[in-house]
Amino acid sequence: MSGRRVVLAGCLVGSLVLAGCATFAPQPPPESWRPPDSFTPQAGPEPQVPGEGTAPQDGAQDQAAPTSVPPPDGCTDFHPAVIATCLNPVAAVAALPGDGSDPVALVAERTTGRILRVRKNTEPVVVATLPVDTGTDGGLTGVALSPNFLEDRLIFAYITTATDNRLVRIAPGDTPKPVLTGIPRGATGNRGALGLDHRGALLLATGDAGNPAAPLDPNSLAGKVLRLSAAGKPAEDNPVKDSAVVASGLHAPGGVCASLDGSRIWLTDRDERRDLLFRLQYGRPLGEPAWTWPDRPGITGCASTPDTVWVTASVAANLQGLPLAADGTFRGKPQITLQNQDGFGRLSGIDLINQSVAVAGTVNKDGGTPVSSDDRAVVIVPAGGPGGSVD
Repeated sequence: MSGRRVVLAGCLVGSLVLAGCATFAPQPPPESWRPPDSFTPQAGPEPQVPGEGTAPQDGAQDQAAPTSVPPPDGCTDFHPAVIATCLNPVAAVAALPGDGSDPVALVAERTTGRILRVRKNTEPVVVATLPVDTGTDGGLTGVALSPNFLEDRLIFAYITTATDNRLVRIAPGDTPKPVLTGIPRGATGNRGALGLDHRGALLLATGDAGNPAAPLDPNSLAGKVLRLSAAGKPAEDNPVKDSAVVASGLHAPGGVCASLDGSRIWLTDRDERRDLLFRLQYGRPLGEPAWTWPDRPGITGCASTPDTVWVTASVAANLQGLPLAADGTFRGKPQITLQNQDGFGRLSGIDLINQSVAVAGTVNKDGGTPVSSDDRAVVIVPAGGPGGSVD
């Protein structure tokens, strides 16, 4: 839908300007975070592209993005939203703490096992290279910061090896250490997703390892959602004591995401007939999906803001926003953005820096139509929750 667009880096949201180089400043205290602008609840998501229909704010006239962007030149990409180029396909991203003015993120390349730290106008820095087996659909498919990242600086990754799928922990200056091994590996169904529940725990969604019966097998870790501590153990307040499993029934999860206040958790999945979005509630069966896509657009990552659940599509090559009602149900069909010439091609992982800024990765080299600067990490300002564009 050409009329539905997304605000990207270089565009203004209120007083927020995304420009310049990133820094590793500590996470600001909650009282310094700027809440999203208030929107009209009757409208659907309607974000904007930089320079189109958005007047510069006072004192920021020079920061407005141009209305047209030259095509990439080699690894140089002129779009103000792009913060890293010439990557291998990006399976997952993890936003680093910050106020969103200078976005920094970790990106995970599925086939190389590399985790890189990216920021605009800076060469990507390899944080770790993990030994992964890519003979199946697995590899490096999940990355997340520790729930206590500001204190322990730990990074977690989900990888496929020659014998299993496993969760590994990466400490600064140390070699990666396995913290949860023996998750079944098969000819298919090895991809997983990592995220934070923003209530002190790590969430890991595992695939079914090509065994349709495994998700409902209580003795298997395949096809499950696991809630874990930073030590890789079951979180202390899980519904079943000493069990990491908080949900069963997954097949090919692509993303797991919680709202920043931890009140809502969503996860994406795919079965043989359709793409799926579930709302996760600890101690309850997944039940019926909250939304389905019979046309199978390749739903992968997700991000939860107060008014909208955003999902990325790797086959349809777009971003889709499902507007939320106050009770957590959806108020209409997904609003499609970042499509065709307005987008960046096939999107994969996405992660929020704060309520107004997210980072996403592309997978155009994995079956898409790559440009010279692919694959890329891009900054998205999902200003559309209900109410649309920013005046």
